[in-house]
Amino acid sequence: MKALRFHGAKDLRIEDVDKPASPGPGQVLVRNTHCGICGSDLHEYSYGPIFIPQEPHVFTGAKLPQIMGHEFGGVVEAIGPGVGHVAVGDRVSCQPIVTPRAGEYHADRGLFQLSDRIAIVGLSHDWGGMAEYALLDDYNVAKVPDELADEAVALIEPTAVGVYACDRGEVTAGSSVLVTGAGPIGVVTLMAARAAGATRLFLSDPNDTRLELAKSVLPEVVTINPTRESVADAVHAATEASVGCDTAIECVGNEHALKDCLSAVRKQGIIVQCGLHPGEGALDWFQVTFKDVQIRGSWTYGTHFWPRVAKLISTGMIPDEKLVTRRIALEDAVRDGFDALLDPAGDQLKIIIEI
Repeated sequence: MKALRFHGAKDLRIEDVDKPASPGPGQVLVRNTHCGICGSDLHEYSYGPIFIPQEPHVFTGAKLPQIMGHEFGGVVEAIGPGVGHVAVGDRVSCQPIVTPRAGEYHADRGLFQLSDRIAIVGLSHDWGGMAEYALLDDYNVAKVPDELADEAVALIEPTAVGVYACDRGEVTAGSSVLVTGAGPIGVVTLMAARAAGATRLFLSDPNDTRLELAKSVLPEVVTINPTRESVADAVHAATEASVGCDTAIECVGNEHALKDCLSAVRKQGIIVQCGLHPGEGALDWFQVTFKDVQIRGSWTYGTHFWPRVAKLISTGMIPDEKLVTRRIALEDAVRDGFDALLDPAGDQLKIIIEI
């Protein structure tokens, strides 16, 4: 079968690899149909390996070269003994977190995403979504509603990130929310905030093209280019009594963006760090104390989120199909996908690979 495999930074190759074996107990063979390109995929391509292991992974044993892709889904091709929640022919989406299911502190509490031995399909696993097939554990496969569009099987995973970030930020009816970073995760986080009842939305990004794309999807959002205006001033000016926003969610992994969140959030507000920072950064801790704010991390999502998020998408509450700006074939994924998304002057937001 055809697969896009990571060998090193700037070294992605379309290769012929063996199709997975027939599924064993508790396993599901999926014929992949759609896969998204995530920001973490771009980081691996640009300067990895980061999450992709060079030595066998402590839990899965996977190592380079790695089939890419963790935002994906398809159709069940075969099931192994003991699998009862999906059947051959079902459309499914992949929940890509792979961990021990018991016998660990976090696993025993259902917090699988916090396992110290976490692996991710498409990053530290034998299989990935940028291939014709993937062999998955049964808990990694969720049947999707009939009304969900086919390509949306690849949108559930990034949408779950945004929904969880809003949960962490306690976004609720009437909230005012700032998101820094107008990439797919930033925009879908704003969509999730609106679905949760937020009534005032702000988005900061230095890329005017992306701000315009976001505005076309969310006409009510107040867009701010931090290279031309103060994010804090813009947010304070548009919130009740100029106090600032209730929640600020950092979705890009940028020190300056995090500082903008601290400046823009109201006293006793909540800052959520969703983007992955490449290193340590300075923050004005006097202001953290003086403003009595909370700072919370937001790591992936609960592995039980798939039915909830699928319903949010299929009912139109989160219309994240509007994020998709290009659909490409697997053989064109490097040039028309990865390279296009990394182009500083590019006009792409979310690219879906049609397997």
